[in-house]
Amino acid sequence: MKKLKNYYMHLRHHHHSHHHHAERKWVFPLAVGSLISLFLLFVATLTSSAGTPLLPFYRSLTAASYSVFVESRLRPLPVPSSSSLAATPPPPRLAYLISGSAGDGAAALRVLLAVYHPENRYVVHLDREASAEERADLVRFVEGHAVFRRFGNVRVMKKANLVTYRGPTMRARPIIVDPGLYMNKKQDVFWVTQRRSRPTAFKLFTGSAWMALSKSFIDYCIWGWDNLPRTVLMYYSNFISSPEGYFHTVICNAQEFRNTTVNSDLHFISWDNPPKQHPHYLTLEDMGSMVGSNAPFARKFHRDDPVLDKIDSQLLSRGSGMTVPGGWCIGSRKNGTDPCSEIGDTTVLRPGDGSKRLEKLISSLLSNEKFRPRQCV
Repeated sequence: MKKLKNYYMHLRHHHHSHHHHAERKWVFPLAVGSLISLFLLFVATLTSSAGTPLLPFYRSLTAASYSVFVESRLRPLPVPSSSSLAATPPPPRLAYLISGSAGDGAAALRVLLAVYHPENRYVVHLDREASAEERADLVRFVEGHAVFRRFGNVRVMKKANLVTYRGPTMRARPIIVDPGLYMNKKQDVFWVTQRRSRPTAFKLFTGSAWMALSKSFIDYCIWGWDNLPRTVLMYYSNFISSPEGYFHTVICNAQEFRNTTVNSDLHFISWDNPPKQHPHYLTLEDMGSMVGSNAPFARKFHRDDPVLDKIDSQLLSRGSGMTVPGGWCIGSRKNGTDPCSEIGDTTVLRPGDGSKRLEKLISSLLSNEKFRPRQCV
């Protein structure tokens, strides 16, 4: 019995010493790992004199995160120095979407030539209502134009989509409704009698279907971390004219952009009093009012109306089939020659009377009486 007790005590002591040795075995790696983690955390918080992280791996991670979401780019602008104020900023670059339907090929081309500049980008789209011949003529002109071919900044959508103002262009599945079963009058829109509740997550805004959007706002609509742009898009899918409300609702509900809006579509439009569904067609009699409005755009016009020729000749100094001559055009004008056939520095700007009128309009829109009080109202 005594031997058995001694054996048990020996076995217990051996197990205890082995367990104690095992504890010491993993405590050391844990301590070393903790010290390394604390060291890396300390180094990661260090920055250089320029304010950039010292670790290259950390810099790559932060740079990658900034490239995904637009919110990381919406930081306060640095205060400009006296030397930077003296430098001339580069000219702005615009991207135009010019769209039309059947019979609008010549009008779309006329607009393209009127607003063309080598530093801008242009997308021209004729929807599926336009004939294949009309679309082919437009493509043939753009591809054969010497200036367009040189700069390659005009793209004609060769594969047309069905464009409609009534909700999204593409549908996952068509909904076929026979209006004769539900209503007395047959219409191309089926009105659902059930009411849907007004959204509480955002406030609805409406406005013009013609607008100028900043690149940072477009990035937000595509890459924004929150679901506002996508939620509003789903809500507007059943609207009659979604372009007159989607972007307005998004920008006025986004905290980062709501104070950047200017309440104007830069168009001269002549309405009845009281206004009807469509505005007047502009003619030569409206020329003085158009120029006096200082607006760079106007609507509506009859196709090939004489007032368009007067705008080209007197306001734009543009010949038939030619672009508007700017500071980048250094050719001769003798005998009706296109001055833009010889191209100089495309960043050279030579403001004319039209730029002075536009400056006057912009100054008025940004005045204390019109800018802040008219934002998102």
